[in-house]
Amino acid sequence: MSESYRRNVIEAALLAAGKSLQLSDLAQVFADNERPSDAELTALLESLSAEYSTRALELARTASGWRVQVRSEYATEVSRLWPERPARYSRALLETLALIAYRQPITRGEIEQVRGVAVNPNIIKTLLERNWVRVIGTRDVPGRPEVLGTTAEFLDHFGLQRLEQLPPLAELKALTELNVQLELPSPAIAAVAAPAAPPAAPPHEPPVIGGDDSDAEPEALQEDADDEELADGSDEAKGLVAAAGPTDS
Repeated sequence: MSESYRRNVIEAALLAAGKSLQLSDLAQVFADNERPSDAELTALLESLSAEYSTRALELARTASGWRVQVRSEYATEVSRLWPERPARYSRALLETLALIAYRQPITRGEIEQVRGVAVNPNIIKTLLERNWVRVIGTRDVPGRPEVLGTTAEFLDHFGLQRLEQLPPLAELKALTELNVQLELPSPAIAAVAAPAAPPAAPPHEPPVIGGDDSDAEPEALQEDADDEELADGSDEAKGLVAAAGPTDS
């Protein structure tokens, strides 16, 4: 089996899957006696990526593996194939998501302390249903508030492989303001649409995570008043808002 043929098999598998595939997934498409090693698969993927360098498609590596996607510079044109109105999210939701991404593990009460307003329960519900956020434990304090963190789906959506690839807060200005816009790459369009993954259910009895902050709702906080201020779903990455304050508090 030639290298060119194996590379074409990998390309076909990625296009047919329409989602990120791990090396183990790609190995399964080959017969047992022709199955490449992980090192060989990686070399084939890198060769395919180089082949895509001058094309409208690109081979991206995300937290869930490798995927073929449309380059961001062509996303606007390609999006016209779907005339439906894109999903839209409130500014409050994007601020909450940014706080979770940068300061995880974090409780709802800690998010409210930073933002200065009560978190609408529908915001956390939406993030959980979107599978961008999950419950990763509880604080070992009275009330045992749930602790939130991001998921692999969050990284995949924004084209990231690791949380360390998020823009560092030290490089952003006015960290005490919640209206700082992050220059994250726009979510790329997958070459083949994949079915939406069902939201992950929170663990029945999450593990305890140490901490000394409670999740009590501040009495003086007001419900989010900006839920009606929406940001285009197609620009979610650019619309994510940086978390205010130092990250080591």
